[in-house]
Amino acid sequence: MSNEVMTRNSEWMNHIVNHLNRMVDNFERAVMNYRPMLGGERFMTDKELCARLQLSRRTLQDYRNNGVIPYIQLGGKILYRESDIQKILMANYREAYRMKGCRRMSLMSV
Repeated sequence: MSNEVMTRNSEWMNHIVNHLNRMVDNFERAVMNYRPMLGGERFMTDKELCARLQLSRRTLQDYRNNGVIPYIQLGGKILYRESDIQKILMANYREAYRMKGCRRMSLMSV
């Protein structure tokens, strides 16, 4: 067994402290993003959905008004089921395709 004294400045101790700090950061991020289920469903506010889909709140309101997106309204609060949003995204998914005779285009050239 080594008789080496560990100090706060030792490389090994710095490694351990950095690792623990990363673990704490990851845990804090997980806690901040945690949304408990309600009846097996997760719900999002319009602010959360706008951030996820990168839409403005006005566009989201237009989607609601035009019946594009289902929602729940409780008083003045609007909520969206994650499962409903997932269904809409999958229903509007378009496969990539390339027409014959078109030259190949890489994503890097866009």
